[in-house]
Amino acid sequence: MQIDGDILEARIARGCRCFVARADDEVVAFGWLATRTEWIGELELEITPGEREAYIWNCATHPDHRRQGFFRAIVNGIAAQARREGLSRLWIGTIDIPPAKAVADVGFVPALRFTTVWHAGIRWLRVRRAEPSDIDLQTAARQVMAIRGRPLRIGTSMKRAVQRHH
Repeated sequence: MQIDGDILEARIARGCRCFVARADDEVVAFGWLATRTEWIGELELEITPGEREAYIWNCATHPDHRRQGFFRAIVNGIAAQARREGLSRLWIGTIDIPPAKAVADVGFVPALRFTTVWHAGIRWLRVRRAEPSDIDLQTAARQVMAIRGRPLRIGTSMKRAVQRHH
């Protein structure tokens, strides 16, 4: 498992932290924690965690070690460290079923649901409220993903797709 060195250095320079899981001496999974604005490539949106909040992102497990609990261990470890540091809320996004179950087991609850489609250089995004979900949590989620200071809109939007490395 490797991340391009330039990307790694840029993330660390922005204040992001990388957490790893090892099997013997081999890194088999990793995840990142950010307390500042980060780009969510899958959605082509930015997330800006509030005060005492953070965003867990870019978690990955080596294919040979999947479905062995490493993703859950990474998320648990990051959450435990965040609690020790006094962070009060963590944001995380999932798109696959096994990770979604793992984060629910760790205590995360869905706030919003997203559907994205890319076609011919256009990104179509649908944002819906997660059910059941606390309205205050949905409002907070829409605010941390605000666009030009306006809370993320519930509904659909289309725009030219933007390739951006994070």
